[in-house]
Amino acid sequence: MLFKSEERKEFATVVTLMHQLADRLAENQVTLRQGSEEVVIDVPNYFVLESNVEEEDKKGKIKRMLEVEIEWIEGDESGGVVTLA
Repeated sequence: MLFKSEERKEFATVVTLMHQLADRLAENQVTLRQGSEEVVIDVPNYFVLESNVEEEDKKGKIKRMLEVEIEWIEGDESGGVVTLA
């Protein structure tokens, strides 16, 4: 694992972070930092976008998760169309 972070954040903070991530993806490079830890990722023009919505019952409380995953194989430039609905 190159980098991992999981923390509770306020809605507005997450929205701002997602906008910043989209801006960096548009530049084909993302830098993630937490404390002194940093990883720079060069993002290719084509990748696989995976989206999942999950629901779990946790002792009578419903836990929902929205996961968005971006993955690629280094050097693989085969493409497709990525859209949001």
